[in-house]
Amino acid sequence: LRGELGEEEMRRAARAWSVWEGSVSRLLPPTPEALEAQWAGDDFSLAFARIENHYFTNRGFFERDGWLLEDAQISRIKDIPCVIVQGRYDVVCPATSAWELHRKLPGSTLHITTTG
Repeated sequence: LRGELGEEEMRRAARAWSVWEGSVSRLLPPTPEALEAQWAGDDFSLAFARIENHYFTNRGFFERDGWLLEDAQISRIKDIPCVIVQGRYDVVCPATSAWELHRKLPGSTLHITTTG
């Protein structure tokens, strides 16, 4: 996604990434036409895929898996009002992540949505 294989290949990869994300991020996938309209545009798909890959490559900017849920980190944020919103059918970001954070932050509010 940085262009090492040329502009055409970069855009093809970005489009495939973006359309895949759009198709799995909800319970009822959009029609192929809706996917194309929302997720496949060159500018959108390239920006979207680059942002996601930047975070994945850098592990979300956390030091290690589970870092945010460690007691040392929780103690730093436990008094900040927190509302956690999680999509029930989100297969990209599993609800277990939101649930674990909510359990560690007893003062938080957890909303599991069935849409969006």
